[in-house]
Amino acid sequence: MKIIPVAFCFDDNLESAAGVCISSLLINAKANTFYDLFILHSDKCTFPDGKLNELPLFYHNCKITYRTVGREFEHAFEIRGITAAAYYRLLIPELIPEYDKIIYSDVDVIFRNDLADFYENTDLTGYYVAGVSTPYSDISSYVKSKIGVDIVQYIASGNLILNSKSMREDGLVARFREVAQRKWKYQDMDTINQVCAGKIKLLPPWFCITGTMSEILCDKNQSYYPKEEAAYALNYGIIHYNGPKPWQQYCLNFDIWWEYYRKSIFFEPQFYYNFYQSRLNEYDLLPLWKRIKMVLRYFKIRGIVKK
Repeated sequence: MKIIPVAFCFDDNLESAAGVCISSLLINAKANTFYDLFILHSDKCTFPDGKLNELPLFYHNCKITYRTVGREFEHAFEIRGITAAAYYRLLIPELIPEYDKIIYSDVDVIFRNDLADFYENTDLTGYYVAGVSTPYSDISSYVKSKIGVDIVQYIASGNLILNSKSMREDGLVARFREVAQRKWKYQDMDTINQVCAGKIKLLPPWFCITGTMSEILCDKNQSYYPKEEAAYALNYGIIHYNGPKPWQQYCLNFDIWWEYYRKSIFFEPQFYYNFYQSRLNEYDLLPLWKRIKMVLRYFKIRGIVKK
C-alpha cells in the first residue's frame, strides 16, 4: 500500500467544492493507493454540510484529519476575493510534522489520475518546493520587478509538493510568516516564490493546468513542452480553476467539474438543474446579433467558417 499525504486549506464557503475535489482524487486512485488527507482551517470553521466526514465511509482508500490554524492570518491582506485561508499552506511543515514530503492542493481543482508514483518519484533533494510554472504570462513584468525572478521560474501555488523536512530544518515557516505580512498582489504565491527562490523544482505541466497553461498546451506551435507531454497534460492533467469557478459560471473545462460533481456524494439535483436553467435564461435574453456572433464563433473554431 502506498500512503500519499495531501493537504488542503479552505473555509466553510468552499466545503462543497472541496468535497468534489477530494472525490475526484479518490475516484482516480489506484487499488494500492491510500490518501492521508489533511484539512487546515481556522477555528471559526464549522463545515456545516457534514458530508466531508462521509468520504472515508464511501471511499475506503483515505483518512481525513482536521488541523486548526487557530486565528493565524485572521487579519492578513486579502485581494481579488481570495480569503486568509490561502495563507494556511505556508504552515504545513509545522502543522503536519509527521511527513517530510507532502502534496498541497487548492480545492478549485479536479484530479484525473493517480498521484502515488509521481509523488514517490519526485526527488526534492536540494529543493524546498516543487510546482508548475507558466512559461509566458501577463504577469511577467510584475514577477520580474516585485519577486525578482523570470516568469519561467515562478510557480503557481495551487498544486505543490513540499519538502517539509528541509523547510522545518531551515526555519522557512518563520520566514513565510514574516514575508506574508507584505501586501503581495498574489499573496501566498508571491510569498512562496520569494522565500524559496533558487530552491524551486519545476514539475511537468500536467500537475497544475491553469487557464493560461491550457492556452499554451492547446497551441500546436508551442515549443515549451514535447507534443506527447502536452497531450498527456490535456487529457489527464490536474485542472485548476484559478479564475472563474465552474459551479458559478461557464468557464474553461467547466464540463469536467460537473462530471465529477454528478459522481460525488455532494451531488444535489436541484442545484444542478438551477445552474443550467439559469444559463439557458441568460442566452435567451441575449440580443439577436450576439447570438449570431456566438454561432459564427462556434463554427469558426471548428474550421467550418473560413476567413
